[in-house]
Amino acid sequence: MMRWLIFAFILIPTAEIALLLYSGKTLGVGPTIFLIIATGVGGAYLAKRQGLKAWKDLRDRMAAMETPGNAVIDGVCIFIGGILLIMPGFITDIVGLLLLLKWPRNMIRPFIVKWIYKKMKNGQIIIR
Repeated sequence: MMRWLIFAFILIPTAEIALLLYSGKTLGVGPTIFLIIATGVGGAYLAKRQGLKAWKDLRDRMAAMETPGNAVIDGVCIFIGGILLIMPGFITDIVGLLLLLKWPRNMIRPFIVKWIYKKMKNGQIIIR
């Protein structure tokens, strides 16, 4: 767990700063700031659209008395993707965009399901 925290709080921001500095030097300060603002605004818009679609899918599944498994995973991925897109930086934007688009989520979903199943089997997640 500690490795992930080191990765999340030290390495990712360091890489983001280095990439932003490189972008500012290569493209210029103005275009770099424009890209940061554009990805934030565009990411918020896309997250809202995808989030509303996921919420509708979840409601429809619950109304039909179906298990909401994929709809819940999609909703969480969209939420995390939206947060990552709003954060300034190019690496977080790429990961956030991948979480917002449907085909990358479909590729990631089996790994998430496997991770959840493993946590349930170990007793770290309990469903009542």
